[in-house]
Amino acid sequence: MLTHTVQRARLNRMVEQTADLDRLFHALADPTRRAVLERLGQGSATVTELAEPFGVSLTAIKKHLHVLEDAELVVTEKVGRSRHCRLGAERLDSAMSWISFYQRLLERRLDGLDAYFTLTKGTDR
Repeated sequence: MLTHTVQRARLNRMVEQTADLDRLFHALADPTRRAVLERLGQGSATVTELAEPFGVSLTAIKKHLHVLEDAELVVTEKVGRSRHCRLGAERLDSAMSWISFYQRLLERRLDGLDAYFTLTKGTDR
């Protein structure tokens, strides 16, 4: 039997992981933020360079960058008078892990459904 302390630690870890996934999926939910990530996949860029293709204000792009930074997908650094952005260390590993878990779960359910239909195929006569 798990002690109360161990149970609480596991629950805290689960809550933290859920909050991380929420921030990550929230960041990825917006097409502008996904486009920013695609652009940064080609190399670092200034905030001004990121704003240009979207025709939005620097304030608007900074708000998007803040969401991406919060999800640890982007890192920004002030260099002189400009702010440079690059991809963060979070490489979507937690999202991929979460998606893979549910993909395997769904595949098992579909395999079970296929086995059921295979077994019952000849019994409907």
